[in-house]
Amino acid sequence: MDTRQDEKLIEGLKVLETVESDNVLRWDGQALYVEQDVYHNGQLVHRKYRRKVTAEVARVLLSVVAGAGKA
Repeated sequence: MDTRQDEKLIEGLKVLETVESDNVLRWDGQALYVEQDVYHNGQLVHRKYRRKVTAEVARVLLSVVAGAGKA
């Protein structure tokens, strides 16, 4: 499995947040999302957190999928 990892400092909390995701789009019947594991200073705080895809990204994906059906 290919995973992506991002880090950022949450200044107010003095916490280094690390997010790991396989970047696989999922659909639960209502929302399009990716699952992420979130760590604060190396400690897991959220397992399989669902981050929703924005409406703008969803529209672009829909146009790509719809366009692929015409080829």
